[in-house]
Amino acid sequence: MLVFWHQEDLRIEENLGLSKACAENPHVVPIFILSDAAQLGEASRWWLHKSLEALQKEYAAKGVKLILRRGDPLKIFKELNVQKVFWNQTFSEEERLVAQELGEKGRPFNGNHLVEIPHFFNKLGNPFAVFTPFYKTLLKEMKPVKIQQIDLKKGQEIESDSLDSLKLLPKKNWTKSLERQWMPGRKGALKRLHTFTGKNYGKQRDFPAEKGTSLLSPHLHFGELSPYEVWAKVDNEPFRRQLAWREFGSSFVTHFPKTTTENWQAKFDRFPWKPNAGSLRRWQKGETGYPIVDAGMRQLWKEGWMHNRVRMIVASFLVKDLFIHWKEGAAWFWDTLVDADMGNNTLGWQWVAGSGPDAAPFFRIFNPILQGEKFDPMGHYVKMYCPALKNLSSKWVHKPWLASEEILRQGGVDLGETYPYPMVDHKKMRDKALAYFEKL
Repeated sequence: MLVFWHQEDLRIEENLGLSKACAENPHVVPIFILSDAAQLGEASRWWLHKSLEALQKEYAAKGVKLILRRGDPLKIFKELNVQKVFWNQTFSEEERLVAQELGEKGRPFNGNHLVEIPHFFNKLGNPFAVFTPFYKTLLKEMKPVKIQQIDLKKGQEIESDSLDSLKLLPKKNWTKSLERQWMPGRKGALKRLHTFTGKNYGKQRDFPAEKGTSLLSPHLHFGELSPYEVWAKVDNEPFRRQLAWREFGSSFVTHFPKTTTENWQAKFDRFPWKPNAGSLRRWQKGETGYPIVDAGMRQLWKEGWMHNRVRMIVASFLVKDLFIHWKEGAAWFWDTLVDADMGNNTLGWQWVAGSGPDAAPFFRIFNPILQGEKFDPMGHYVKMYCPALKNLSSKWVHKPWLASEEILRQGGVDLGETYPYPMVDHKKMRDKALAYFEKL
């Protein structure tokens, strides 16, 4: 039996590993295994259920059954007595052990990344710690991948678990808004890709009220699109840099796996983090009193996604205004983002905290008022997610506590009731953070 093992590549078309399997024997048995080791957030579990549902239909249209199982992949492959297993690499520890145990029966391919991450090093033979040289080297070494026509035929009949038995959908029905926002699966991914030209990406990507970003990140994470086809479709340098940043994140956690829970720069272990469950909860709920922060956190809860510029702003606020450890923020993002990606999430949070490679300087502390005024000048984004502020003018929408009582009354804002007062004084917290950082 020849098996193709789906992981983060929930597609049939543009699938390098699957094309190689079919070239050897078109009677392929496609299988997805929900590993016992999988630690998916709630939003990711919802997306995975919907994406697998779509993939099942795609295979069924070709007369092929997608096999679903739950458990230890290695044990399942042994039970099935497979002759060969093809897959696209994710570089996980579990996958490494499977490859080691399968030996010649295992056939891994680099179908989910632009470069061979485990073997991608700088001139000194070390993993890259700075993005710009990583990107320049990627441009030189990346090779286009030509994927052969996939000719699938029905494989051996084996037992499959039902999708519902995987119990991916959350018990609390909070996913209605996700369903309105997203269409998981290859069809939805191609729709996003074909409508995104990237023409004004460089100018619009930092403005959350504008439709300037691709919204491709969850489709890329779950492999409903190949990074090669996205790269080829969107010929735009700023956007391609973001695709390369995704590769950089994968490289970071592949070569430095402890960074998912530990500071890359050990000196940050001495930073005086201040655990505070109440403050963390206010941040999670979007009740900090800083409109751009609250809008971002409310967008995250409602849509399972947040604009990238705003991700940096809310992360900086948690770490450098509230002094709550970046791991708390990373955990919340992991649970609520539909595009939760270990590399991107870890690298992004360590970058903002200043503890990672190629990190933001310690003195870069995002001012939530100035960031809001610069990137949401009319307040459209804030008013979309913080409707209590919808009648305030752009002059005051990012700092309502500084407006006069008359202006607040005219705007229908009752501070402390309809919208909270700021939970901290940003200027004081900034000075305090700088003092902490300088001691490191």
